[in-house]
Amino acid sequence: EARTATACDVDFLDLKDPAAGALGGLPPATIAHIVATVRAARPQLKISATIGDWPAHELAAIDAAVAAVAACGVDFVKVGVPGQGGEGAHALLQRLGASAHTIVPVLIADHGVDDELFRAACALRFPALMIDTQEKLGGSLLDRLPAAVIAHLIHAARKAAKPLGLAGALRLDEVTQLRALQPAFA
Repeated sequence: EARTATACDVDFLDLKDPAAGALGGLPPATIAHIVATVRAARPQLKISATIGDWPAHELAAIDAAVAAVAACGVDFVKVGVPGQGGEGAHALLQRLGASAHTIVPVLIADHGVDDELFRAACALRFPALMIDTQEKLGGSLLDRLPAAVIAHLIHAARKAAKPLGLAGALRLDEVTQLRALQPAFA
């Protein structure tokens, strides 16, 4: 799949195992193999990989998973953060923001995205932000968050000079709506 995507001149490659969860992580050995294969064909292609689904309070395990995925040579390590906020989400976001690795927090929006948490993410040194859903069978991101809320988040991210990507069971029939919202990527 990675070779096929690379041959199709994709803008970036995102490595994950959806069968293992919303942000299901591939084994680090698999990530490293894919990165080496892709870099041989397209050295400049940006590659991201997820660490898997972790509860926000598992900080030590998340740190270890981030380090293991980063060691595979990816450009960005994606980590899920509960979008509705709460103590654990804020602590995790702060810890990720202080990491030596290049992390893209993925705010899980099944139950909304807390404005204070989003503003905090925009203020930290992340190269980009994402909004995604955990439960893929519960409808797409556009079914879960009103377009006005998504537009507000995109505007806030732009104001903070943060590219914002949208994901979460997005469907082909939503392309027109996605284009109208103008996220950095979807």
